[in-house]
Amino acid sequence: MKIVGIVLLVLGIIGLAIFGIQALNDSESFNVLGVDVAVSKANWNPVIVSAVVLVVGIVLAMAKPKRT
Repeated sequence: MKIVGIVLLVLGIIGLAIFGIQALNDSESFNVLGVDVAVSKANWNPVIVSAVVLVVGIVLAMAKPKRT
């Protein structure tokens, strides 16, 4: 389980970085009465899923094996 946790941890970090940058860059700006207004059209679902995968990876990587 520890290896699965580490893999999920790495995938979560990579996904969070890629989708986070993409979401931050996905915005439009327009000018209203001399003021620049920025509107985000980003889809935040992949960022949230990546964060959940990251947390699950941390929990699995830190979990101690059960002794039977």
